[in-house]
Amino acid sequence: MTTAATICAQTATIKGIVFNEAQQPLDAVAISWDAEGTQTDENGYYLITIPANREIRISFSHIGYKKSSTRFKLQPGEIIEFNPVLKTSVEQMADVVITSATLDQQEGIISLAPETVRKIPGANPGVENLLQALPGVSSNNELSTQYAVRGGNYDENLVYINDVEVYRPFLIRSGQQEGLSIVNPDLVRDIDFSAGGFQAKYGDKLSSVLDITYRRPVNFAASADLSLLGASLSAEGISNNKKFTALVGARYW
Repeated sequence: MTTAATICAQTATIKGIVFNEAQQPLDAVAISWDAEGTQTDENGYYLITIPANREIRISFSHIGYKKSSTRFKLQPGEIIEFNPVLKTSVEQMADVVITSATLDQQEGIISLAPETVRKIPGANPGVENLLQALPGVSSNNELSTQYAVRGGNYDENLVYINDVEVYRPFLIRSGQQEGLSIVNPDLVRDIDFSAGGFQAKYGDKLSSVLDITYRRPVNFAASADLSLLGASLSAEGISNNKKFTALVGARYW
């Protein structure tokens, strides 16, 4: 009896119910102090015994709620009731950008890397020079950017730049040199090519569709390429208020 009274005289008791902001009891709330700990029952009730005559910091934590901490310094044998209210924890995430190389890919569409276009050799460097290396694509004049697909005519190929259909002169029929490709590979972001089975939104021509998308600048950048055969320059930038962008290029061969 004396030992029990001595232990009771050196401790104090805290009890109560833990609520949420809707005044509903919360079960499984973790309650910790020093190296001790417990949790609330299914009714949100708890009862703990702490050392008396000492300042004790007690923490209440639960998933989805902000952690709450309170300090107590109780007299020996003192019993108090404390009913904390835990507030909902809301964390705002930073901007998340999700990108995928296969997001826009569709059946029958071949995606080409712009870097490959810039490196592939040829008498007339450009996107069309790379297309001629694909199965079913051919050209009988290396000085022209015209190409035929699966034995079709040269005028049965669709070309889109930034979703705008581009007319191409058919100089190959008279064996004339066209000069540079209409597509500047230094400005290109995506190159999609289909040798048949493309979507109806591209039009009613039968052979192929070449869909080019230019870059959309996000900061200032510039590039230059000089050789004995020619030169090319490109630059891009965006205004301080992020409302205007510019993308320009120049080539000479």
